[in-house]
Amino acid sequence: MDLFASLALGLQVAVTPINLMYCLLGVTLGTAIGVLPGVGPIITISLLLPLTFGLTPEASIIMLAGIFYGAAYGGSTTSILVNLPGEASSAVTCIDGHQMARQGRAGAALAVAALGSFFAGTIGTLLIALAGPPLALIAMRFGAAEYAALVFVALLSTAAMTRGGVVKGVGVALLGMAFGSVGSDVSTGMFRFTFGIPELRDGIDFAVLAVGLFAVAEIIGNIGAPQGDAVSSRNIGRLWPSREDFRRSWPAALRGTGMGALLGVLPGAGLAMSSFTAYMVERSVSKHPEQFGKGAVEGVAGPESANNAASQTAFIPTLLLGIPGSPTMALMLGAFMIHGVQPGPRMMGDHPQLFWGLIVSMWVGNLLLVILNLPLIGLWVRLLRVPYHWLYVFVLAFACVGVFTMGSSSFDIYSLVFFGALGYLLKAAGCNPALFILGFILGPMFEENFRRAMTLSRGDPMVFLERPISLTFVLIGIAVLLATTTSFVRRGRAEVTE
Repeated sequence: MDLFASLALGLQVAVTPINLMYCLLGVTLGTAIGVLPGVGPIITISLLLPLTFGLTPEASIIMLAGIFYGAAYGGSTTSILVNLPGEASSAVTCIDGHQMARQGRAGAALAVAALGSFFAGTIGTLLIALAGPPLALIAMRFGAAEYAALVFVALLSTAAMTRGGVVKGVGVALLGMAFGSVGSDVSTGMFRFTFGIPELRDGIDFAVLAVGLFAVAEIIGNIGAPQGDAVSSRNIGRLWPSREDFRRSWPAALRGTGMGALLGVLPGAGLAMSSFTAYMVERSVSKHPEQFGKGAVEGVAGPESANNAASQTAFIPTLLLGIPGSPTMALMLGAFMIHGVQPGPRMMGDHPQLFWGLIVSMWVGNLLLVILNLPLIGLWVRLLRVPYHWLYVFVLAFACVGVFTMGSSSFDIYSLVFFGALGYLLKAAGCNPALFILGFILGPMFEENFRRAMTLSRGDPMVFLERPISLTFVLIGIAVLLATTTSFVRRGRAEVTE
């Protein structure tokens, strides 16, 4: 099937009324949670996982994906208007976007952010479509040793690039891998770490773990926290950018798209690093660096294009290799597996409707986001007036009902409370709970492929160094570990976190 025929198939799937409705629902929810600080796509996707059981795989994945890339759009609105980033990736947009708003140019900043994001989303979607077939052919050559080495690189890179330090990151990922090994052994069928509890024989339910670790832990962490002051929207002013804004924005959007597309593929880089890197590059190449921090339109166009391009290309390793490069992608991978779909090089052949339908829906979703974001800016800003304690009560009730309806088991509720407490303790200890999810998802994959590789090589560990692809992955992992110990990278990561 050639590319155009594949895209035509994807278009047929994406524009069916039911899938179009869930795409609209996903990007609307994504915009809303992007606007609200502290909620985020991870919590929302984990919260909605139990509710997707009754949907078709296409509708479910299209909606969850819309939440992910829709959040990147929504975060820019509050960053520009009220200097309050809804998402970490939008924090850098506050610097110049809010200055433009203070100068009465909020409309131009919002339009540049939306148009830059749409352009980047379109290019990112196109890259997935173009890169899919050749990358799948390469991935078909992967054996057990290559997959084990690839999982090793993904885990190590993400742990090393996440705030909290390498030691804590690796430790949390290993803890997640330990929980992922609960249940029956894939090779022998023996039960392990079940402690005589029958409900654990099939392993820990991913949806329960995700909801507890993110949604419940977030509520526990915010109990007693002071509520922020009410915010009000500023005068938006003229919405369409001037010719000078366009002239200065399009090169920044191009550079931001390129950097975001590249960093989105890399495990552990994430949206925040892509927007931060784009901002630093724009300030470096600008003929007027003194204008940055005072309302330079390039400081909005570059980062917003970068984070949206990264949110699209982050799907490439997940869809084509079955290896999530970020915690949110780990949740998406879990959503695929809940519906009985195993992402990887065979996905295009085994599930062409889902694969191409998802890709085309991304472009449709980006178009819907432009339509949603600009005319409804006032509505999104009003969301910030919702008292957070109301929101948390709703989230907690939603989480309990959703988890209980999956299996009608009280054990799931106990598990929800346990993982909520665990997520809170991890955050209190300065660890990133998202790495726990990555370890939980990737741990069984690593174990299965590692044991298979060792069996085929009759116990010889040199199999990981003798095969060129696995050797390359191992060297990349070591290089990433060494690079993150340098002062330059540590300083850059700290600035992104701030």
